[in-house]
Amino acid sequence: MGAEKEFFREDGRRFDEIREVKIELNYIKWAEGSCLISLGDTRVICTASILNTVPAFAKEKGIGWIFAEYSMLPRSVDVRTSRTQSGRSYEIQRIIGRALRAVCDLHLLQERTIAIDCDVIQADGSTRCASIIGGFISLFLALYRLWKDGIFITFPITQLVSAVSCGIVNGVKMVDLTYKEDSNAECDITVISTNKGYLVEVHGGVENGGFITKKDFDELVEMGISANMKYIEIEKKVLEPYIKELKLNF
Repeated sequence: MGAEKEFFREDGRRFDEIREVKIELNYIKWAEGSCLISLGDTRVICTASILNTVPAFAKEKGIGWIFAEYSMLPRSVDVRTSRTQSGRSYEIQRIIGRALRAVCDLHLLQERTIAIDCDVIQADGSTRCASIIGGFISLFLALYRLWKDGIFITFPITQLVSAVSCGIVNGVKMVDLTYKEDSNAECDITVISTNKGYLVEVHGGVENGGFITKKDFDELVEMGISANMKYIEIEKKVLEPYIKELKLNF
């Protein structure tokens, strides 16, 4: 029993277990696509807005575009923070944009931009991961609306995508880190992958000095891909009526 306890965390989860996920679709009345996503105590409002314009470089390529903006409410954390966007916010919104563009055929968007807004209303770790999952669902809903309007025949989403935080905390590898776990991690990474098991992005590093072996890094990535498959099953369930109507096979 003593050794087994090492594989449980403060909230009772096993090291490879994700937190409870709740997703409320169409959370914002005016947005073309939106949801409220909760990963444990982390909550993010995500919206997708359709803009009939594209950046200059996209016009030259004859493609559409997807970008994201990310922010945290001042009291989404335990001590009030400024509303001013930080370098971290810019980094995260670029990651969200890259993740969503990876699973969308931008040529099918024609000259349209989908703006993804991710607003963290309560933070307890993995806010960028919740933003990618919620941002993807919002994007899907917005593109579904365009499809219903007959804008395109072929649906632009090519794969489902998810993101998860992974780390080594007190020598134990685990997924879906809370804020406390992330703060005490010797190493933490974010793994972004698709329903086909393809990697979109992996980023992160060691904390508080030290190193990580390639073996440990590879194991964290594999754990991340497995955890993302669990999130993707939740995405499928939430989007099931739309997927059936679109006759998509994910």
